[in-house]
Amino acid sequence: MTDTPDVSSPDWPGQRLGLPESGSRSVARLGRRIAAIVIDWGVAVAISAAFFSYDSIATLLIFVALQVLFTIVINASLGHALLGMRVVPMAGGLLGVWRPVVRALLIALVIPALLFDENQRGLHDRAAGTILLRR
Repeated sequence: MTDTPDVSSPDWPGQRLGLPESGSRSVARLGRRIAAIVIDWGVAVAISAAFFSYDSIATLLIFVALQVLFTIVINASLGHALLGMRVVPMAGGLLGVWRPVVRALLIALVIPALLFDENQRGLHDRAAGTILLRR
């Protein structure tokens, strides 16, 4: 009898992708993700309150615009950057423009971000071909 690892259920998110369990380049965990989106939404609310009397549509559009802009420029939303995370394409290379746009629009729909796989990649990340990693 041999001791073969059970590949049907990975021990940590990203194991099947060859990513480390913790530290740099490991999959960002749920707590950091929630804190980052709270930061991002808070910034959108503050801008909306300052310039649009806290209009709900303006807040959502600001949130999406900030997600796209920051992800294109620094590979992370403001919340991601502050909490030591970054968005990277699964295939390697550059994110480009379409990935941040698709990702942000699906996050705005909420449900795709709540449904994720064993690698903690939400439907928004799967559709965009990205993964959120720790720096």
